[in-house]
Amino acid sequence: MFDDLRDLYQEVILDHGRKPRNFRRLETADLNARGDNPMCGDRMELFLGMEGDRIADAAFQGRGCAISMASASLMTETVKGKTAEEARGMAARFREMAMTGTCPDCGGALEEEMDRLQALSGVHEYPSRVKCATLAWHTLNTALSGGKEASSE
Repeated sequence: MFDDLRDLYQEVILDHGRKPRNFRRLETADLNARGDNPMCGDRMELFLGMEGDRIADAAFQGRGCAISMASASLMTETVKGKTAEEARGMAARFREMAMTGTCPDCGGALEEEMDRLQALSGVHEYPSRVKCATLAWHTLNTALSGGKEASSE
């Protein structure tokens, strides 16, 4: 059972890494920020289209490893329709999950979205890859705060 789940998670990461969703420039972005992981060279730019405090659209461009691209792809899918506060909460929960492999506070209103992100929970076993997985989320927080440059450091 555990091996089947691990294989499924690997397939999700490979699929999103090879064919990232929302990999495009959002010309009408209200917020954007650039993210950089200097340890391995992952770079991305995140674009957010806002309707009030709600994320109406999210897209990104960049280059990086499969984990970095998969994380950005899954992130842009899961934050659409969320308020800035909900997205920040997801980012905090995701970072916890990436660092520890578990997310004790992942239930409630965002449970479905956090379940989709569970495929990346295995990065906790490889500490050097945690920064790859969290780069998109650091960049999201930076964009939502009005900043322009994020780093995984």
